[in-house]
Amino acid sequence: MTVDAKVSVADMVEQARRAIDTVPVDKAVAMHGDPDVVFVDLRDVRELEREGRIPGAVHVPRGMVEFWVDPKSPYYKAAIFDQDKRFAFYCNKDWRSALATEVVQRIGLQRACHIEGGYTAWKEAGGPTEDYARG
Repeated sequence: MTVDAKVSVADMVEQARRAIDTVPVDKAVAMHGDPDVVFVDLRDVRELEREGRIPGAVHVPRGMVEFWVDPKSPYYKAAIFDQDKRFAFYCNKDWRSALATEVVQRIGLQRACHIEGGYTAWKEAGGPTEDYARG
């Protein structure tokens, strides 16, 4: 069976990008260490184990982000999201983070942004990284 796509994921990502705050990677690297910023890694745990992560980033699986951000959800993570801080979402390239940032803004997380180019661009820009081990 062939999918008769009504809209492409590329179109969805482009629409999300028009609605959200995208931070250029050099600015994101400069934001690292700012106590007012929480970096949120949306990648699959296997990606983190293989590639590493931004030091201090919080891992929020993409499939759970809506549930962890929404205070009305039984899965709400107040320890992460009940803070008056800026949340910088990222994934590998920036497609997942664009979609996730749009969704969390719709839920009400107003200080959300995403990193242009994702973790790949972060590493290419010389941003700090660290190994990740499930723990």
